[in-house]
Amino acid sequence: MREIIFDTETTGLDNRADRIIEIGGLELINHFPTGKTLHLYINPGDRKVHPDALAVHGITDESLKDKPPFEEVADQILDFFGDAKWIAHNATFDMGFVNAEFARLGRPPILPDMVIDTLAMARRKHPMGPNSLDALCRRYGIDNSHRTKHGALLDSELLAEVYIEMIGGRQTALGLGSSNGSSARSRQSEDTADVVADVFARPNPLPSRLSEEEQAAHAALVAKLGEKGIWSKYRAPE
Repeated sequence: MREIIFDTETTGLDNRADRIIEIGGLELINHFPTGKTLHLYINPGDRKVHPDALAVHGITDESLKDKPPFEEVADQILDFFGDAKWIAHNATFDMGFVNAEFARLGRPPILPDMVIDTLAMARRKHPMGPNSLDALCRRYGIDNSHRTKHGALLDSELLAEVYIEMIGGRQTALGLGSSNGSSARSRQSEDTADVVADVFARPNPLPSRLSEEEQAAHAALVAKLGEKGIWSKYRAPE
């Protein structure tokens, strides 16, 4: 299973007018980073970086002057993501900007079923919060001391570690097998790793651990309770 953890930085908060100026992403295969990444700075045209956004990510208008516009990197972004899931923290924000950029180019949007929002996952898993990326790093013991400013690739790397922990940690799959035919399979849900086991019946049942005296005493007790007693429903046939 292929997934892309990604993040964006923008000129501001309004995806109708503001623009993406940085996108970073990293590839996961079966929940493990492959080392393949995407990191781009993007020229927002005549849209200037809002001072509040600058305070968050530190990306200046001057530093973006020689960067390509979104239309020149759109294919590179789509090629990198391919058919993978798009995973982001507060994905509503990021996907709003991504789809707004694609709409300006007359391209179809990324559909919701291709997107996983780790903020929504965290709110379900930890309803009392807090669930910011920094808070989740603290919760899962992930070192984010080098995160003095928001950065798309750095935040993606931290989010990848958080995401893996939220779905059950590094041990997200379990397979069992034995000579008597027992088997198990694992199933990944949206926000956790649930292991579902299909155990076949034993070819020869195990011997009872009850003595004959204990079985007789139990049968006598059930008989005293009468046919309406709940134990009679579970009594083995004579």
